[in-house]
Amino acid sequence: MAKKQASKQKKKDTRVDFTPMVDMMMLLITFFMLCTTLSKPQAMQLTMPSNDKNLDKEDKSVTKASHTITLYLGANDKVYYIEGLPQYDKPDCVKETSWGADGLRKVLINHTTEEGINPVARVMAAKKKLDEKRAAYNSNMSDEEYQKQLAEIRNGVIDGEKIPTLTVIIKPLDTSSYKNLVDALDEMLICSIGKYVIDKVNPDDLKLMQLRGVK
Repeated sequence: MAKKQASKQKKKDTRVDFTPMVDMMMLLITFFMLCTTLSKPQAMQLTMPSNDKNLDKEDKSVTKASHTITLYLGANDKVYYIEGLPQYDKPDCVKETSWGADGLRKVLINHTTEEGINPVARVMAAKKKLDEKRAAYNSNMSDEEYQKQLAEIRNGVIDGEKIPTLTVIIKPLDTSSYKNLVDALDEMLICSIGKYVIDKVNPDDLKLMQLRGVK
């Protein structure tokens, strides 16, 4: 009896053509590029001292003393402040504080003007109210409208009333670090202070710091 030959199956190579997927991927990339909102770069607005030589020294720093706080950034992460403009013959006007909520931030929030107003505290309260309004469930406030109202609050316009605003003059000493300046700018942002300047330390400031024993 003849033996039956074992049946052999033909093996075929499977090949998937992905060429059409290229067009699909290009369509998807184009779709997401057109429909996705690109992230906007975040920048901090800085107000720098004027370099106009036609301006007098007094014109560059026209502000009421009670509406001003002068900060000095020293060595070893030290920060000093003067409530008002510097009195160069009175080293006791320079006070030391620390960073954070219980230090510089507390000084800014508790500062009172000659009108008996705490401008930073009122601005922060108004900003908190605006944030809650924006975060409400039925809120349709756009980013442009939010930034517009926030700018008005920082300029002292609250509920249609104009209140005095606080001006902060930041003077970093040569012994301070770049981190100290960044920390000071962060406090300006946290406290919603709309008017602050980074100024150079003049010879009178150096003499005042030496009398106070600040390095």
